[in-house]
Amino acid sequence: LSAGVCCCCAALRPRYKRLVDNIFPEDPKDGLVKADMEKLTFYAVSAPEKLDRIGAYLAERLSRDVVRHRYGYVLIAMEALDQLLMACHSQSIKPFVESFLHMVAKLLESGEPKLQILGTNSFVKFANIEEDTPSYHRRYDFFVSRFSAMCHSCDPDPEIQNGIRIAGIRGIQGVVRKAVNDELRATIWEPQHMDKIVPSLLFNMHKIEDVDSRVGPPSSPAAGVKEENPSVLAENCFRELLGRATYGNMNSAVRPVFAHLDHHRLWDPNEFAVSCFKIIMYSIQAQYSHHVIQEILGHLDIRKRDSPRVRAGIIQVLLEAVAIAAKGSIGPTVLEVFNTLLKHLCISVDFELGDRRSSAGSATLSTSSKESDERIVQNAIIQTIGFFGSNLPDYQRSEIMMFIMSKVPVLGTTSKSLDPSNLGDLGTRRIQIMLLRSLLMVTSGYKATTISNALPAPFLDPLLSPSLMEDSELRQLVLEILHNLIDRHDNRAKLRGIRIIPDVSDLKIKRDKISRQDVSFMKKHGQQLYRHIYLGCKEEDNVQKNFELLFTSLALTTIELANEEVVIDLIRLAIALQDIAIINEDNLPMFNRCGVMALVAAYLNFLSQMIAVPAFCQHVSKVIETRSVEAAYFLPETIFKDKCDLPKSLEKDEKDLFFLTNKIAESLGGSGYNVERLSVPYVPQVTDEDRLSRRKSIVDTVSLQVDILSGNGTEDKVDNTEEITFEALKKAIDNNGLEEQEKEKRRLVIEKFQKAPFEEIAAQCETKANLLHDRLAQILELTIRPPPSPSGTMTITSGHAHYHSVPVYEMKFPDLCVY
Repeated sequence: LSAGVCCCCAALRPRYKRLVDNIFPEDPKDGLVKADMEKLTFYAVSAPEKLDRIGAYLAERLSRDVVRHRYGYVLIAMEALDQLLMACHSQSIKPFVESFLHMVAKLLESGEPKLQILGTNSFVKFANIEEDTPSYHRRYDFFVSRFSAMCHSCDPDPEIQNGIRIAGIRGIQGVVRKAVNDELRATIWEPQHMDKIVPSLLFNMHKIEDVDSRVGPPSSPAAGVKEENPSVLAENCFRELLGRATYGNMNSAVRPVFAHLDHHRLWDPNEFAVSCFKIIMYSIQAQYSHHVIQEILGHLDIRKRDSPRVRAGIIQVLLEAVAIAAKGSIGPTVLEVFNTLLKHLCISVDFELGDRRSSAGSATLSTSSKESDERIVQNAIIQTIGFFGSNLPDYQRSEIMMFIMSKVPVLGTTSKSLDPSNLGDLGTRRIQIMLLRSLLMVTSGYKATTISNALPAPFLDPLLSPSLMEDSELRQLVLEILHNLIDRHDNRAKLRGIRIIPDVSDLKIKRDKISRQDVSFMKKHGQQLYRHIYLGCKEEDNVQKNFELLFTSLALTTIELANEEVVIDLIRLAIALQDIAIINEDNLPMFNRCGVMALVAAYLNFLSQMIAVPAFCQHVSKVIETRSVEAAYFLPETIFKDKCDLPKSLEKDEKDLFFLTNKIAESLGGSGYNVERLSVPYVPQVTDEDRLSRRKSIVDTVSLQVDILSGNGTEDKVDNTEEITFEALKKAIDNNGLEEQEKEKRRLVIEKFQKAPFEEIAAQCETKANLLHDRLAQILELTIRPPPSPSGTMTITSGHAHYHSVPVYEMKFPDLCVY
């Protein structure tokens, strides 16, 4: 009877339940009943409105079987669900999916690894199904949390641990695909999800990194390896995640990487950090590269107080990122990159000098190690600046050159520079060297079409200022930067080292015809270049490298910028350098004097062969031959040897050892050169750069002078300390008997400028300048009348008075004319 009742009850049950029950065999080992599964599938496709009931009933049975540990029936239920999912794609599948996800969640919550892997596999199949309409209420928070936890499995059985981790990674990959393909894709990018997903992937990538010791992004493995290696699978998932990121959600994907690297202290050593960011830079869309660089810079600011090696590790990561981003879009962050790096360069120098000051008198191993570590940071910053700058287009590189130059601190000033107020002279010098080294790397390989583009006036003036400083390393860096910018045909390597070149044609120098723009540049700025070479030769701390770089500067100027007028100027400069060594007004050591003589010999030998005037070449060769016999210490091959016997004195009467102006003028005049200016000795321009550079010879360039050039070309100077009156101007015109008086006045002024405080000197100069201005105003207010036959004029400016042959107005004073 009971059996009959049971049969009746079974007949009264809903059809979908009977179809579901029929797919389960009596013995679960027999597996899914395929014939009945086909009936259930046909029923579900024919009556899609029944899908939600089918799903709910299957979920009920599966939950009961999980609790009773009837895992065979659990496998059958999940297989049936998978087949129904693959077969049904109608809008009515949405409620069925909810039941399906509920069953997957039940499996993931169980402590049985097989069930967790089973649930993950079903979820991955579901994630690959493209639904017709988006789901506005479905969330994957549980699955993100559960799959992330599985990625950190620590099961004692390595095989089980590996399987669970692989399942967790594949589950995360499925969540990402499903959520990103959904119109509500923003959900998965929320920080609470990314903070679980990204560290889970990095954890698996790093665990295998420890075993394999891989450096850099790994190559793509075979398909079979992907299933067995959690690291490779995690990396592929990480790449896919980043590839789907857009500008708006890039932060959410990148910031957890920094948190993971910080938490696990992976910046030192930073092999894994570099590998991660290489993966990031290659995976994201190229136009978002600058966004990642911004994030690295921001994190560098956050960790600016950390140990030097941590900061160096972050900077190294930035370098690798920049190396990849340089090929894409990095425009919006160019100045920010350089500004941040320069700021951290200053911070590093401050830390280094701070440690040195705190340990003064007690040199310890730890302090020495800190200083060494800070040098690592500084070198990493310079390398990054140089690499970044060298990969920029020319128009941006020019702007960066000026930007870096504006940051170079100048002793005695604080404008437009990094604040060195707390660093002192030593700290300022260190920052100057670091920034110039950075600028040297940025200018490497820079090829400007015209020299005015490479050396615009706003860049040239501040660049040349450090070449006057009393620091040989700074001067060397400035000259090397100039070489990078001037050498447009890669001739510098051929000129390396200072020597007497037997045959310049063997060097195969490359050069083009001087353009009009370059001629114009030399007319405007040539005197600046000459002046800095001239003053650079007068420094007492010059070593062989300084002379080599000065020689290269003269040679490159000849190759790239020299027309006939510039050649004459360069010869005048060379003769003036020779006079420095012979007269020795600056009391240079004998090595420096011989070094200057050797420099002049090497350069005139090069110049004479470049312009190929036989008589000039003959004179230069004769002098060099005489020196090789009688005074070898005047030649570079001898004076720059380690052991060279220096003379006790230089005899001014030994004309055969010197290059003579009259013979050079005679040789060049016969070849069509205008040699009139060779008779005028070279005198450097008068500027105030020496004050900014703190040179000892400050008075030679700061003192105000009134130069009066007579019609016959003679020149006398009136010291500005004397009151400017008509009588003084009259006396200045008269050249007789004033030479000794002017020398004594000069000596007194120089002594005053060397010993008096700077503020007093500046105030006095300002007072005298105002006085001169007032006197000139008084003169111009006097009654004037046109002369009957003008024969000459005199122009009075703030610095000079000159005669000109143009019409004038004669004043009341018969012997004084003012233009």
